[in-house]
Amino acid sequence: MNKKKEELAKVIYFLLSGLFITSLVVSNLIFQKFFYWYPTDLNILGNKLFELSVGILPYPITFLITDLISEIYGKKRANQVVIIGIFASFFSMGILLMANAVPAIENSPIDDDTFNQVFAFSPIAVLASMIAYLIAQFVDIRIYHFWKKLTNGQMLWLRNNFSTFSSQFIDTFLVVGLLSIFGVLQWKLFWGLVLSGFLFKIIVAVLDTPLLYFFVWIFRKTFALKATDELEI
Repeated sequence: MNKKKEELAKVIYFLLSGLFITSLVVSNLIFQKFFYWYPTDLNILGNKLFELSVGILPYPITFLITDLISEIYGKKRANQVVIIGIFASFFSMGILLMANAVPAIENSPIDDDTFNQVFAFSPIAVLASMIAYLIAQFVDIRIYHFWKKLTNGQMLWLRNNFSTFSSQFIDTFLVVGLLSIFGVLQWKLFWGLVLSGFLFKIIVAVLDTPLLYFFVWIFRKTFALKATDELEI
């Protein structure tokens, strides 16, 4: 690989890392708002399909990006971006704690009560999310490379979906469980939110498979990569 393509590979890696970190941090900040999407009148353990936190919207992007980085840049780089995401999330939590601690002035457009109502649970959410995220992402990367090695770089859809399904269930189960333990969510909603959230993530994972194929095809064509080749930067 010539110098120009090596620099391009680095730039793309940094851009993917930036998208990954942004999606992760934002999902932890917006989780308190819930939305609905009712494609069917199905009810799962008291929770309609789908009543979900808006924090779930950017979160599947993180798993798509780690799968793409795993495929093109390798396991080491995928683990690296996961660790960077952890530090970014804890850093954002520290900023929120400081912002909550300082008093608002009398003519502040946003007073303390309003600010705390929106962001008071964010540090708890970040902590719960980080524990679940750390476990789920490393599981995702390990399973992805297990199937990549087993299939000799073939059957991209298999490793993408198998790794994402497993890791997303772990992530959803742990996040909802920890938020219930911390008192952010009611225990009676636990299984309904877990199953509803997991099913929603499965749908997204299946839909993003063509995107992964498209981006991998672009990478392989641009950098002349074979099925088992990885970029070293």
